[in-house]
Amino acid sequence: MISSDGPLCCPQSSTWRIIRAFCIFLIFFSMPLTHVAAQDNIVFRMDRLAIQTQDSRRIFQVEIAETAAQRAQGLMWRKHLPMGAGMLFDFKITGPVIMWMKNTYIPLDILFITAKGVILNIARETLPHSTRHIPSKGPVRAVLELAGGSAKQFGIRAGDRVDHAIFDP
Repeated sequence: MISSDGPLCCPQSSTWRIIRAFCIFLIFFSMPLTHVAAQDNIVFRMDRLAIQTQDSRRIFQVEIAETAAQRAQGLMWRKHLPMGAGMLFDFKITGPVIMWMKNTYIPLDILFITAKGVILNIARETLPHSTRHIPSKGPVRAVLELAGGSAKQFGIRAGDRVDHAIFDP
């Protein structure tokens, strides 16, 4: 038999406050993750890549968009992308590429990369939700999306080299 006199039944007890705070924490922090996961339930493989600039070598943790469904979703619906993280779109073939920012909530730096891993051009601080076309300046194998301002912060320029398994050395 459970008594109603116990400490858990009183909403003013410290145990009750801790439980309530924990529930609020779970609800608050799981909502964005549920929203992202709910978008077609697409899962991205994680990997690392390096960008060799004139001054340094930077390592980034990236999600790989390698299927048509993954490339179609990309970073849409995301509310945050930390510095040092990004998404690498592997198109599998070399050709001109056009990107856009529809349903993308955060500004991005978009790096267009040749099959040899050379950055051909960069679209900096792209405008969220824009349907304006953002083209490569020639044939590319991949696109790397980083948090807006990353290229400037890390000194990344056209001509720098990206090291990852999808690129020919």
